[in-house]
Amino acid sequence: MTAPAITSPGTSDEIGIPLWPRDVWRRDRTSLAPGTTMQAALAAGAVAALTLQTTAASVAYLITGVAVAAVAFTSVRPRPSPTQLLVVAGSSALLAVAAIRGADWLVALCVVASWVVGSLALVGGRTWTGLALGSLALGFTPVRVIGWMHRGRSRWRRTGSRVKPGRAVAVAALSVALVALFGSLFVSADPEFGRLFDDVVPDVRVTNPGGRLFLGALVAGVALAATYVRRRTPLFDALAPAPGRPIASWEWAVPVGVLDLLFSGFVAVQVRVLFGGDDHVRDTDGLTYANYARQGFWQLAAVTVLTLIVIAVAVRKIDRGNRRDRMLARGLLVLLCGLSLVIVASALHRMALYESEFGYTRLRLGVMAVELWLGVVFVVLLAAGIRFSARWLPRVVLASAAVGLLGFAGLNPDGYIAEQNVRRYTDTGKLDIAYLRGLSVDAVPALDRLPEPARSCALGGIDVGGGASGFDYNAARARAQAILKARPLGPCAVNSTARSGA
Repeated sequence: MTAPAITSPGTSDEIGIPLWPRDVWRRDRTSLAPGTTMQAALAAGAVAALTLQTTAASVAYLITGVAVAAVAFTSVRPRPSPTQLLVVAGSSALLAVAAIRGADWLVALCVVASWVVGSLALVGGRTWTGLALGSLALGFTPVRVIGWMHRGRSRWRRTGSRVKPGRAVAVAALSVALVALFGSLFVSADPEFGRLFDDVVPDVRVTNPGGRLFLGALVAGVALAATYVRRRTPLFDALAPAPGRPIASWEWAVPVGVLDLLFSGFVAVQVRVLFGGDDHVRDTDGLTYANYARQGFWQLAAVTVLTLIVIAVAVRKIDRGNRRDRMLARGLLVLLCGLSLVIVASALHRMALYESEFGYTRLRLGVMAVELWLGVVFVVLLAAGIRFSARWLPRVVLASAAVGLLGFAGLNPDGYIAEQNVRRYTDTGKLDIAYLRGLSVDAVPALDRLPEPARSCALGGIDVGGGASGFDYNAARARAQAILKARPLGPCAVNSTARSGA
């Protein structure tokens, strides 16, 4: 006799109007959450609750991320592919930045990027539509996951599963209580063991228990959602726009050709403007370094948007079955990308002149990094145009962004800014102490090389103790504390500082 299907009344899987087309994400009425998955998700939630609100919170980002990935990729089939493992490693590397760098703004960028990359490890995607929706996939799962868990729980009860999640939680709680009880007795009995115990066991003092429980439940839910998405993966690429209808070659070739002529004329006639550099700024009335740099940046932004739009529209309208059209498109679009690279180089050159004159800041270094990445994007577009194939383009662009962000974190932006400003102070005697005081602990090693009293004035505004940032313990903060302990701050006697340009 066949057992009746186990359903969950009230979930969206039983509602008559599906949210997604069948070829994108089929309605789910039958899948069951495995007991091992539920237990592993609870374990990941416990890890988050015990670590994310401690003094080791920055390291806990990586630990919690690895725990969630382990639940998603080991508790259900299929086994992860080598590509998925590589993407998960990249996502984990982005989370690891929190344990190395002390700049909150940089850590926040890396955490968000890690979420996007990790989501795409679960869902995949070959089109811009697939990648965009894939990064939001976990947000589409709550109702499905509730039904999935409910059906699984009903089966556990019916089949008499040996290990139930509630008992597993009780056993884990009892184990922690026993370790805490006997560990405290051993610590008080032997000071040497106490020091070893303090070094090995993280700070897990139960502060804000309500917040910890909420955080643990949230992470457990994310782990379950990630596992469900792996088990029932949506195909968001099916929502990508269909290939465009080809048009006559002259209808797209004339606008692209005119644009190429415009770019060529601009680069040829304005060579002195683009690469005149220091002499051009000094010899032109009313032109400042600030205006010079901003012109380069907005030129790059306009060229980037224009080029991407033109390529996207032209590729959809080209008759790929016509060899002559393919050759014509390859020549015109490759030339457009090449000319855009010239303007990228000009913008980078202008910003370099600006920074050498007024010093480095986060905004200026960030603009440089974005411009350099856009240059990489244009190189990728060139390769796509030469091969006349762009199926791999979205994934390569996303990968370049993730690798670029990791490289930016490896550069240590705040440390690099401080180092360049210290070097500029050595050469010119100019130093913007007010700005340097707002940098993170990443800047402490470089600022420590300043002579007194500028050193104490610059370091006096940097919080090396952590405070409420949530990233209290990491390598940068530990190093900064060691530096200031070895060389305490003295009095600040600098009355004024040279402010950099806008």
